[in-house]
Amino acid sequence: MTTLTVTARGQVTLRKDVLQHLGIRPGEKIELDLLPHGRGVLKAARRTGTIGGFVGLLAGRTNKVATIEEINAAIAQGWAGEK
Repeated sequence: MTTLTVTARGQVTLRKDVLQHLGIRPGEKIELDLLPHGRGVLKAARRTGTIGGFVGLLAGRTNKVATIEEINAAIAQGWAGEK
């Protein structure tokens, strides 16, 4: 168990090993779910994205346009465990 100290201003500093365990990096946010009986659950806040944002990440990465047949073949190979 990890014990943390609350400052006079009501702040708590999480140690590096705690942040690493939670998978939290500098600049990221933390979620705290308050539970009954003075308990809480602390976890990394994960950003939710849209398919538009994902597709935007891929824009401009290639000039090749795949045909529907090529896309379907790649899907089939992926499901079959082929590369």
